[in-house]
Amino acid sequence: MKQFMNARETLVTDAIDGVIAASGGALVRLDGYPHIRVVLRSDWDRARVALVSGGGSGHEPSHAGFVGKGMLTAAVCGDVFASPSVDAVLAGILAVTGPAGCLLIVKNYTGDRLNFGLAAERARAFGLKVAMVIVDDDIALPDLPQARGLAGTLFVHKIAGAMAEAGMGLDSIAATAQAVIGSALSIGMSLDTCTVPGSPKEQRIEPGKAELGLGIHGEAGVEQVAFAGAASAMAMVAERLAAHLGSGDHVALLNNLGATTPLEMSVLAHDLGRSPLGGRIKWIIGPAPLMTSLDMHGFSLSLLPVTPELEQALAAPVGPAAWPGLQRFGTVGLRPLPDGLTPIQPQPSAHPARAALIARCCRALIAAEADLNALDAKSGDGDTGSTLAGAARALAGALDRMPLADTTQLFRAIGSELSQTMGGSSGVLLAIFFTAAGDAAAGGRNWIGALTAGLDRVRQVGGAGPGDRTMIDALAPALQALPQGVAAAAAAARAGADSTASMTRAKAGRSSYLSADKLAGHNDPGAEAVARLLEDLARSA
Repeated sequence: MKQFMNARETLVTDAIDGVIAASGGALVRLDGYPHIRVVLRSDWDRARVALVSGGGSGHEPSHAGFVGKGMLTAAVCGDVFASPSVDAVLAGILAVTGPAGCLLIVKNYTGDRLNFGLAAERARAFGLKVAMVIVDDDIALPDLPQARGLAGTLFVHKIAGAMAEAGMGLDSIAATAQAVIGSALSIGMSLDTCTVPGSPKEQRIEPGKAELGLGIHGEAGVEQVAFAGAASAMAMVAERLAAHLGSGDHVALLNNLGATTPLEMSVLAHDLGRSPLGGRIKWIIGPAPLMTSLDMHGFSLSLLPVTPELEQALAAPVGPAAWPGLQRFGTVGLRPLPDGLTPIQPQPSAHPARAALIARCCRALIAAEADLNALDAKSGDGDTGSTLAGAARALAGALDRMPLADTTQLFRAIGSELSQTMGGSSGVLLAIFFTAAGDAAAGGRNWIGALTAGLDRVRQVGGAGPGDRTMIDALAPALQALPQGVAAAAAAARAGADSTASMTRAKAGRSSYLSADKLAGHNDPGAEAVARLLEDLARSA
């Protein structure tokens, strides 16, 4: 698998230097490459309690990304998914610890416990005050004697960081950190495994399945479960967490495990609000990549019961840009549409023949969804079929409120419906097409003449014409042949759509951005949609 790295051996050091170079001077590192990789606050004066965390790399922005004012003092970075050495941890402790002491925040993995623990003992032999807490927030494996440390570790980073920044003592910070660990809960779910740099990707998750309760090092989850969408995934995670949940208000940390898109993460946040946990969550951190697992396509959810004091610590300002902050979690706020944009509902009227015709058009576009997406993927972003099918579904659902008996108002109503339900430039152009057809019908044109006027208006607004490799290449000849019947129109549309396969230069639409070799041999998906629609109508005529 191709990845943006120079060499496996220098991956971590290159990445650390990139983080430091982009920090605006807020971060520095110890001069110990390649064996000692410690990122420090550049402004640290040892007057307050130092916070040191770390572990294997591959969890970015954890841990180096959270070094800064109000959070960590230093992060000790190991190889990908491997604990740093004792000497590296000790170097970090010695570099930042003054009379106030140091708190080590360690995730509950054997290598981290051993290396950080031994480094703490050696630091104490130097006369330093060092305390250590071990985070074990994972609830996926209830029978496991040593629960793993997951994204709940970040609650400890943030709360302990606020306390240290406020000048509180080591004993108080360590006690609060331990209390936070005792009540933090986390569980994750993923659709795919992660890719460890330089190693083949493990393909263990079956098609149609998701993995529940997996770790952050690519470990297998507690079970593979059927995947049926974001809502069911969040409901499953929420159910596991609810079994361990206490009373009172909670803060949720919604963590992107690496490759989940921001769009998907926002859907998961929405479904969190609709889950049984929604009413228990007062605050949210994220959704954001916080404790990742390289490129894992998944998420984790961490919960923590909060008091006013903990809320204050979580809300305190910090330096690291990777921290998304604490936000209220609540209902979706609404405001009325501005004047003039509130949809005007037409007076419904019945016309069974027209209703049947529109319904058949909608079914034809829905049936062609996958084929049109596949065709669009060859020269675009693969969504033409979905865009048209989505509009068709909305239009079919609106038939009972359409003015079917009035041609003028029907064209306008279809234009209004498409302007609201169909995205992209095609939605705008088709809305213009039908609205202009309605205006032409109001001026006395018959329905063929009205549709022709709609096409003229689209050409004026969109700037495309026959030969420019758009749906017009099929629509224009179809309308010209329509007076001879639907079969003639379908044949003309097919010829026009097929002609676009030899057009290697598009003058409008997304295809205009593509080179000739990407276009040759493939019909324009918009023109293909017009041809398929008319061919379906011709078969039923």
